[in-house]
Amino acid sequence: MTDFLRRPFILVAILFCLIGIHAALTTRRATRLPSDAYIWQRQWTPAVGAALTASQDMIHAWRILAAELDGHGTWTATHPDAALLARSRRPVIAVIRVEGQLADWDEGLLATRILDLKTRWRQSGIPLSGIEIDHDCATARLRAYARFLALLRGRLGPGTPVSVTVLPAWLASPALNDVLARADDAVLQIHAVQNPQSGLFDPERSHEWVRLFAQRRHGPWHVALPAYGARVTWGTDGRIAGVESELDRFMGTDGGRELVAAPADIAAFMKRIDHAPPRGLAGWVWFRLPTADDRRAWSLPAWRAVVTRQPLRAALSVRLHRPSATSPYDILLANDGNADAPGPPAIRIESPCPAAADGMNGYILDYDAGGMRLRRDQPGLLRAGRQSVVGWVRCDRGTVKAYAETDERQR
Repeated sequence: MTDFLRRPFILVAILFCLIGIHAALTTRRATRLPSDAYIWQRQWTPAVGAALTASQDMIHAWRILAAELDGHGTWTATHPDAALLARSRRPVIAVIRVEGQLADWDEGLLATRILDLKTRWRQSGIPLSGIEIDHDCATARLRAYARFLALLRGRLGPGTPVSVTVLPAWLASPALNDVLARADDAVLQIHAVQNPQSGLFDPERSHEWVRLFAQRRHGPWHVALPAYGARVTWGTDGRIAGVESELDRFMGTDGGRELVAAPADIAAFMKRIDHAPPRGLAGWVWFRLPTADDRRAWSLPAWRAVVTRQPLRAALSVRLHRPSATSPYDILLANDGNADAPGPPAIRIESPCPAAADGMNGYILDYDAGGMRLRRDQPGLLRAGRQSVVGWVRCDRGTVKAYAETDERQR
């Protein structure tokens, strides 16, 4: 044995072998969790169809808003494109939204409506694989909600899995266990409009919610991620007075505030989870499918980059455009990268005509020691491959320049 160990090359081989074993035992390979996507549009426009077709290669399943029971108890069903869904060859989960403020409803009638919807969808050729209930009820009503889920599962039968969306506010309630016990899948919703400071997405708070939910859930579950922004108005009492979620961004100032979930922040959150996924986590669910008509959703290139774990690159530039010799200069902010990104905090304007200018679409005219500039007054994301007019300057003499204060000057 002594002669054996004296051979240097054998000692080196043993050393490398031990290092390899140690690395295999201590290194955890990152897991790329699959992605589902919510299709929440009530009207199936050509833009919805185009986005679905362009994204189906990276999506595991579609979770489609199928019907809604509103706060007055009115039932409204959507009409998805059955042929398009059949061609996508992806499982479909029909989502039934029950307004959280609805205190009471006819449980038997609702279950019957859901059962009828299930039958109609399958007869139309939609590859329906399950039903999801989206009911943001008060914590005090969780046990009543669990009773309805038990009734629904009995009516649907064992061949139709039932999933539920879960609010972080429920995590402290013992009654959450009753709801989860009656669900084949659960979707933890970590995006919400809470207050201007928190925005739509708080990474650290979201990690804590994920950790706590993993301790409560015994079975598969998903995390819902935001791919959108919203404009929120708060009343004088501090409560939310209105939410606009599918209109143009950079809308100016009217007392509301733009809240955004930046692609880079979501990508970093996913990367951290990928390296150490909690027990039972089966994947992500994106809210919502971005379309060309949905101006507050991410662009499709940015969404694809995040879903497929590609490097994100924003390429912002400031440009001047003058339609004619007598027109004012438009100040354009362009994004030539693959990531939606916030505009620069300020855009410097150098002009011999210091008073003839103004901002728009999230920027306002401002002055400081350096002179005239456009200051960003609203958060927002400029989509990849898009440009926005953020101001104008009128001047018929000399040279006009505009540039982001952190960039080199540009004509």
